[in-house]
Amino acid sequence: MAIKRIAPAAFSDKEYKAIPMTAVQSNQVAAVGYDAASKTLALTFTRGPGHIYHYPDVAQKTYDDMMAAESKGIFFGQHIKPLAFDKFKAPEKKA
Repeated sequence: MAIKRIAPAAFSDKEYKAIPMTAVQSNQVAAVGYDAASKTLALTFTRGPGHIYHYPDVAQKTYDDMMAAESKGIFFGQHIKPLAFDKFKAPEKKA
């Protein structure tokens, strides 16, 4: 049986707005941030080049619950992964 591969999501054509993020202890999620004004949750992951994912219309309580979750990866899979998102290229590394 062949493994079905899913193509990576395309990058968003929306304007990128930086959201400060905090590194977290997780095997899946590298850092999490939240912009209360726009209700946008920002995430980067431990695997891959560090692209930034913005999840719009996320309640403050959802962000608070994620930050308090014992497993950020499980919380992400159950509550965030199904949501629509915008994907932005990883920031260029400074030399």
